[in-house]
Amino acid sequence: MARSVSDRLRIGILGGTFDPVHRAHLAIAEAARDQAKLDRVLFVVSAHPPHKRNYVSTPAEDRLAMVEAAVSAYPEFEASDLEIRRPGPSYTVDTLREIRAAHPEAELYLILGYDAALDLPHWREPQKILEMARLLVLPREGGAPPPLHHDVMNRSTILRFSPIPLSSTEIRESLRRGEYPAHALPEPVLDLIRRKGLYGCR
Repeated sequence: MARSVSDRLRIGILGGTFDPVHRAHLAIAEAARDQAKLDRVLFVVSAHPPHKRNYVSTPAEDRLAMVEAAVSAYPEFEASDLEIRRPGPSYTVDTLREIRAAHPEAELYLILGYDAALDLPHWREPQKILEMARLLVLPREGGAPPPLHHDVMNRSTILRFSPIPLSSTEIRESLRRGEYPAHALPEPVLDLIRRKGLYGCR
């Protein structure tokens, strides 16, 4: 028997390079889970993000392992290698198609920062993205933000979330200096970084 609208699986999708995954990523996923009543949140690890063509990242397998370590204490969170397994640029519309094919009855929720939501009309097949998923958008810091495109706004919910000042770039730099930012990284992630010698750690 088909699920009713009210009890369909609600899946959140949080994409990123996660280089490395940090506590702000987990806090974002928790806010989305709680406010949108999500059953699952997929942390989709990007292989080749189209907006970061010149970015040289940590190997995808290591980034996936860090996400797996980070979400290990959260039953509703799951690391996804969909984009790692798929050749070519990691387009969101292709990822949503794969998730939709695997879960045809589910309600999909794409978790985005405000600037990404502003830029969404310029992504590949934006209307298809909006057809397949609702958007959970993080608020922008400071002042009145530019308005979202009306098609995007009509499919968006702005999350209640206080920004956490953590940056993967700054965390990488700290690690390369031999510092271990426990305030920024979940303990299982920091342990994995040390064990594998990522970011120059010894």
